[in-house]
Amino acid sequence: MRRVVVVSFRLGGADGVSAEAAKWKAAFERLGCSVFTVAGEGSADYLDPGLAPGGYLNGASPPPPDTRSLRDVLAQADLVVVENLCSLPLNPAASCAVASILAGRPAILRHHDLPWQRPGLAAAPPPPDDPAWCHVTVNDRSRRELALRGIKAVTVRNAFDPHPPAGDRQAARRALGVADQEVLVVQPTRAIARKGVPQAVRLAEHLGAFYWLVGPAEEGYGPTVTSLLRRSKVRSHWGPLGALVTRAQGIEHAYAAADLVAFPSTWEGFGNPPVEASLQLRPVAIGPYPVAAELRALGFQWLDAARPREVARWLSEPDRPALAHNAEVARRHLNLDELPGRLAELAHQVGLQLPGPAPWRGTSKARPEARRDRSEATKELTTPPPRC
Repeated sequence: MRRVVVVSFRLGGADGVSAEAAKWKAAFERLGCSVFTVAGEGSADYLDPGLAPGGYLNGASPPPPDTRSLRDVLAQADLVVVENLCSLPLNPAASCAVASILAGRPAILRHHDLPWQRPGLAAAPPPPDDPAWCHVTVNDRSRRELALRGIKAVTVRNAFDPHPPAGDRQAARRALGVADQEVLVVQPTRAIARKGVPQAVRLAEHLGAFYWLVGPAEEGYGPTVTSLLRRSKVRSHWGPLGALVTRAQGIEHAYAAADLVAFPSTWEGFGNPPVEASLQLRPVAIGPYPVAAELRALGFQWLDAARPREVARWLSEPDRPALAHNAEVARRHLNLDELPGRLAELAHQVGLQLPGPAPWRGTSKARPEARRDRSEATKELTTPPPRC
């Protein structure tokens, strides 16, 4: 059995890198591999605080990485997948340690973001490179930008369960205190500056809606959000929802409860919520982040968060065929069922042969009989005003 080690700054959290790393872990397991996880914080088989992202996120400097133990752990791998740890200079000592240990060894460096795409990090050098490695980006923009810096990469976009579990709309709305005919705008993101929280709040104000920001604050943004919600004219809830929607699970209940999903981000390496919401047959109002243009080119018909009147008009007269269209686009182009085959191809590029994938059993914990007809979900909407 082949052994794959996945290493990142953090794993098991509510961030997009953690979510996508979990999908790759499951896909490698379908290929018959054993998967061992390594991170600086969160939930992993081996935790080394010296790999944590540190001051950029929370102002606390991490200790030096335990290079000797890390070398021993990575030495047991046939293949190492590095999730963003060598992409962004959030912890240069950790990035250098991992790159040094992996020199000349089969590895996949998966880049969700690159330093010049983040404010304050543009002066950092590009990721390290090695002839034995395969670089993977989650969008074409990053692949092209790496090529300009002499690093060849392949794009493997984020993938999604084509039939995600259905959430409990009524339970979530009751827990929030949202009436049946009240408009609920859900922002299923963390609270950081680039997520466009003020824009989402203004959109909720225009719609006269209840606003729910699901994720926690990072990068020192908490006081800004607290002040913003205190001054806002809308009723709101910030954070998880008891045991129904936690930081790690239950997001399907948030989507089910929503009349509109707001995603007014200015930058995303990919941007999972619009796709997730589309698969849940929910309308999405997105912001101007550049990678959204790549996703729209696949065929998605999303609303513009900067045009609240158009959003209000759509909500008053929902275009349900457009919701079904968006779900079909996601299933056609971003299907999780196809991920194991893509990973087998990547492994082959670094000299590792893997067997074909086992039959897919999906990511949902729900029993097949518990899945509802997705076309019925639209009726719950309220009618308010290459190679490496």
